[in-house]
Amino acid sequence: MTGVAEVVIDGRTLSYDDVVAVARHGARVVLGDAVIPRLTRERAAVDDVVDRQVPTYGLTTGLGTRSSYALPRDELEAFSVRTVRGRANAVGAPLPVPVVRAAVLARVNGIAGGGSGVRPEILRLLVAMLNSRVHPVIPEVGSIGASDLCQMAHVGLVVIGEGRAEFAGGVLDGVTALRRAGLTPVELGPKDGHVLCSASPLAAGQGALALHEASAVLTLAQAVTALTYEGFRANTSPLDARVLGLRPAPGQCRAAAELLALLNGGELGDPRNARRVQDPVSLRCAAQVHGALHAALDFADAALQPELNGCGDNPVVLADTAEILSSGNFHTPALALAFDTLALALTQTASVSAERMRRLLDPAVSGLPANLSPYGPERSGFAPLAKTAQALVAEIRLLSAPVSTDPRHGADAVEDDSTNAALGARRLTTILVRLRQLLAVEAVVAAQAVDLAAPSALGRGPGLLHRAIRAIVPPLDDDRPCGEDVERVSADVLGSDDVRRTLRALGRRDGGDGRGASGVQGGEPRGSAHPAVEANS
Repeated sequence: MTGVAEVVIDGRTLSYDDVVAVARHGARVVLGDAVIPRLTRERAAVDDVVDRQVPTYGLTTGLGTRSSYALPRDELEAFSVRTVRGRANAVGAPLPVPVVRAAVLARVNGIAGGGSGVRPEILRLLVAMLNSRVHPVIPEVGSIGASDLCQMAHVGLVVIGEGRAEFAGGVLDGVTALRRAGLTPVELGPKDGHVLCSASPLAAGQGALALHEASAVLTLAQAVTALTYEGFRANTSPLDARVLGLRPAPGQCRAAAELLALLNGGELGDPRNARRVQDPVSLRCAAQVHGALHAALDFADAALQPELNGCGDNPVVLADTAEILSSGNFHTPALALAFDTLALALTQTASVSAERMRRLLDPAVSGLPANLSPYGPERSGFAPLAKTAQALVAEIRLLSAPVSTDPRHGADAVEDDSTNAALGARRLTTILVRLRQLLAVEAVVAAQAVDLAAPSALGRGPGLLHRAIRAIVPPLDDDRPCGEDVERVSADVLGSDDVRRTLRALGRRDGGDGRGASGVQGGEPRGSAHPAVEANS
C-alpha cells in the first residue's frame, strides 16, 4: 500500500487498504465526479426546508432534549457554529496523526456518499486538509458511541478557523494552520455544524486501521505457530482436512490450510515425522483458535463496511424526493459488538501463544534442553521470558473486557442508549501492539527450539521466519538480556512489510487464501524491510 499515490472517494467503495494508504502513507484524496453534484442536489433540499421553515430535527429545531424548540430563521447559521463549539468537549492526550487522518477520511467518505445535506465547500475543505496535512488535534476520550460528537467537533473547530491543528511538525491554532497551508476557513450554514460532529467516523476510521492490522497479525500468528511446530516437531494430523470436515467450525479449515501451506517444503506435512501421537492443546488446536479469529474478523468486517461506506447522519437528506427524515443510522451496536468479539478472539490467540512458548521450555514435553539453554539447568535460558509473556497476556486480557455492555446514558429522555464503539476500536490498537510483542516472544523462543531440534528441512514459512530472526538476533548461548531481542523481532521482522507480504503469499499456497476477513487482506502497516526476505524467499 505504500505505493498508492491517490485514493478516489465516492462514498461507496472505500477499503481498509485505502484508509491505510491515506492515514499512514499520505496518499492524496480525490473526490469522484459524482460527489459534488450529489451534494449540490441535497443542499438544495436543505435550503428549501429552511425557506419553508418545516420543523426538522437539528436544522430548524434544536438538538437532543431541545428538539421541540423551533429555531428562529436568523439564528440557524449561528446555531451551527454553537453546535460545533458546544460539543468540542473531548479530553486526554491527542490521538495519533494516522488515527486523525483515518477519522477525517471516514467522515469525508460518509459525506460523499450522500445523505448529510452539507454545503459542498465544507467537504472540499476537509479533503484539502487531508492533502495539505492539516491535522486537527482530537483528544482521545469523549465518544460514547452515540455519534462521535465530542471528538469530531474538534475537527469542526478547525474547519471554522478555531481549535488547534498539527501542521508541519508543530501544533498551531486552527486558523494559523489553515493559513500556512494556503487554506481558508468556511462559514457554516444551517445543519453544517451538526454534520461536522455527526456519525461515527472515529470508530470507523480507527476500526479500519485495526482490522487491517489484525489481519496482518493473524498471518504472523500462523507463521509463528508454524515455527513452533518445527521446533516442537508437532503432529500435523489435527490439520487434516478430513478431520476438520467432520466438525467444520467457523474459520478452522481456512486456518488449517494456511498452516499446512506455511509448513509445505518441510518434513511435518507427513504426520509420521511427529515426535508424539498427541500434542498439547495450544499446538493441537491452533487451527481452531486461529479459525475463530478468522471468523471474528469476518464478523467485524460485515459490521464495519456499512459504517465506512454509509451515511450515519441524523436527519438524512433524500435529494430525489426533497425529504429530510429522522434517522437512527448513527447508532452502532453491531459495530461495538464486533469490536468486542474481535478483542476476545485476539485474547484467545494471545493465550495459546504464551502456552506454546511455555511448552517449548519444558523438557518433559518438548524433548529439548530445559529452558532451551544449550548448557542445561545451570543457566536460566528463556525461563524469565515466560514472565514477560504472561504479563503481555494479562494486559491483553484486561483490555478484552466488553465495552458495549457498559452504562448507556446519553442526553436525558431522548438519547438513552449508546454503544462505546469508538472506545472498542481504540483499545484494539493497544491489544494488537501487545499481541505482536507476544508473538515476537514466541518467535524468539521457537527459533532457538529449531536450532536445538535441527530438523533436516523447514517449511517455507518457518524457514523464512527463522532466517529473518537469525539475521538480527543470534542464538542464545550464555544468559543475556532477551527483551531487546524481542523488541527487534517485533519491529524489524514481524513489523516488516516484506515479511508480512511474503508470509501471506506462502499461506495462500496449497489451499490457504491469505485473508483475515472478507475484504480484509493481510495488512501491511509500514515496517522495515528485512534482507533475509529478498535473499531467501
